[in-house]
Amino acid sequence: MEQQNWADFPILLNTTSSPTLHSGELLMNDEAILKTGTTTVGIVCEDGIVLAADKRATAGSLIASKKADKVHILNENIALTMAGTVSDAQLLMKYCTSEIKLKELKGNREVLVKEAANLMARMVYSNIRKMSMIPGVAHFIMGGKDSSGYYLFDVFADGSIQLIDDYVSSGSGSVFALGVLDSAYEKKLSVDAGIKLAAKAVNAALQRDIYSGDGLDIVTITAGGVRKVVAKELRVKADA
Repeated sequence: MEQQNWADFPILLNTTSSPTLHSGELLMNDEAILKTGTTTVGIVCEDGIVLAADKRATAGSLIASKKADKVHILNENIALTMAGTVSDAQLLMKYCTSEIKLKELKGNREVLVKEAANLMARMVYSNIRKMSMIPGVAHFIMGGKDSSGYYLFDVFADGSIQLIDDYVSSGSGSVFALGVLDSAYEKKLSVDAGIKLAAKAVNAALQRDIYSGDGLDIVTITAGGVRKVVAKELRVKADA
């Protein structure tokens, strides 16, 4: 089997910053940094992978977006959720997508899920350690399928990577989502049941976490490929 080496891949990192000066000190303006806050969920099912996330993005105490897309399809076999600083997460995701495509074209074969996950982990490792006035925090849950099966990886914000065999959650609302997953997850769960469980887990966070809200996106990875199966927005309006 061909030995894979990602060492020759260029790592291009985001260096944007939004500092403010106050009392002679360089301080971070938290409201100038767009963050996802977030509740994201990944579930391993018997016949596939389920990924889910809410739709809220924040800038400090401001709800900056109610339509944030936190579940992204990288190719026909791989998708991921993102949490953290939006600019870093978006940039890393774009570079990872490009490098996966280049690898497929050069090698004339599909990229394995573990290869894509290790590439993203290497990028995240470099990104959080770069010199910047804005911490490059980005956390990904990557799911996919290849010739050897279905896989779910947790790519943590420090660049560490873990193969998940049941479920995982990230973001500020994960403590609420994990409570649901801990109590309701079962081995050999079907994708259909996984969709319902993911929705229940994210909804639990929406009820309690102020940085999660405004809707739900769910993507499944099955033998038929990667598909968005749920895209719901929550509209709340008070009438007198």
